Amino acid sequence: MLNAITSCSLLDDVFVEDPTTNDLEHFISELTGKEAALLVLSGTMGNQVSLRTHLGGPPNAILCDARAHVLQYEAGGASSLSGALIRGVKPANGAFLTHEEVVKNTVITDDVHDCPTTVISLENTLNGNIMPLEEVKKISAFARENGVIMHLDGARLWEAVAAGAGELKEYCSYFDTASLCFSKGLGAPIGSIIVGTKPFIKRARWIRKMIGGGLRQAGVVSSAARVAVEDTFLGGKLKACHDRALEVAKYWEELGGKLQYSVETNMVWLDVESAGVANDKFVDMAKARGVKVNGGRMVIHYQISDEALERLKLLMKDIFQEKKI
Repeated sequence: MLNAITSCSLLDDVFVEDPTTNDLEHFISELTGKEAALLVLSGTMGNQVSLRTHLGGPPNAILCDARAHVLQYEAGGASSLSGALIRGVKPANGAFLTHEEVVKNTVITDDVHDCPTTVISLENTLNGNIMPLEEVKKISAFARENGVIMHLDGARLWEAVAAGAGELKEYCSYFDTASLCFSKGLGAPIGSIIVGTKPFIKRARWIRKMIGGGLRQAGVVSSAARVAVEDTFLGGKLKACHDRALEVAKYWEELGGKLQYSVETNMVWLDVESAGVANDKFVDMAKARGVKVNGGRMVIHYQISDEALERLKLLMKDIFQEKKI
């Protein structure tokens, strides 16, 4: 990856002149089965550029999972940048929104008192859990029948595909647009990408420029992103992350611990409080073992060393010894 960065082209992406970036965008559009793609600096930027590009003037509403990144972790961007209302729906199954829940909460009306649903934004994976392809199909069919736009926050979609839940092109085919992250599990230092139709991407370039996302020497970002996709995703390395996550979860449960969510990809959610340890105490105990945490949410990567994994297991033992005391 470092070699790719040091040998990349350094031309202007604002004017669509950089070969490294143009090649990456073409590569990802081919990989996802979409007409075009646009490099952005983060998953948040990818989601917000996509939503702002889709939405005209108010009134607009976005329907999503109540835990979704676009609602909880993007600083109110949809409201401030797009003037849109976000309706968060808590899934009854605790893992993903169902077709029935989406239909029930989508507002399709001419009543001037209501704020109509313009976009359904789904996230896959969410808290490490996979949204099943069959559920996506049903929601997509409903949206298209009713003229509602489908957007995918696919920051971690690579993980769902690596877990065998479906093919990348097939998942993307049920959405008008998707945002995919090159950092996180793929390991690039920075960057995301949005995919959609050529007219959509043309307008998205304007929005990206408007919010300060245009890059001059973009090759240093896009070259690393290309390596991340080819080496980590296409190279089959994500499965090792999932295997390690299952190993961590199994060890925790063997000690008597509970999980907040099932482990389906590379995330492990330890319920440390049910083990009798407050979150702040858990952070301090982890520090003493040389493990940096900010809570029970653990995102496992294949490059985590065996020695670090052993320290994590010792930390888990500490928790249950603390409970006995």
